[in-house]
Amino acid sequence: MNPNHASRIAIVALITLLPVCALSAETGHDQAASENPAASGEDLAAIGERIRQTGEKMREDIKNARARLEAKKAIQEAERKREAERARQQAMKEAAEQAAIKELKQRQAREAAQLQASQRAERERQAALAAQRVRDEKAARERAAKALMEARKSSDVKAFADESKKERAARALLEARQSAGPKAMAD
Repeated sequence: MNPNHASRIAIVALITLLPVCALSAETGHDQAASENPAASGEDLAAIGERIRQTGEKMREDIKNARARLEAKKAIQEAERKREAERARQQAMKEAAEQAAIKELKQRQAREAAQLQASQRAERERQAALAAQRVRDEKAARERAAKALMEARKSSDVKAFADESKKERAARALLEARQSAGPKAMAD
């Protein structure tokens, strides 16, 4: 029950009982009042004083109840603000963690894509180098074969007179290696 309502009800009850008390005092104490009028005035003064003290006590109780209510409201408001701040900080922390996880996944995806691209480029480079070696080797063989054919066709016997067949093949192979580089004949 709200303290304001309780105090209002108590005040109304006291006010309504005041005429009843005064009426009973008049009817029951008329004989005593006529015999001793000073006692009746003292009784009324005491009753009035008691009512005044009760009213003062009720006002003070109401004041204290209001102060307690305001303090309770202030404590509840402070707790609500603390809870809201905790929730806000938790939400910010979770959002930061989510952003960090997202950034990490994006970075990992970028690194994986870069790694795949570099591996693909390396495979293409190796394939191009292998194709170039094959072309160079083929060209060297063709030149060696052409040189050998020309030497055979030439009428000059001196061209290969002092060389044996093995020496001629070795010289042609050496020329092919020199034109294609050391990796061309590594196999």
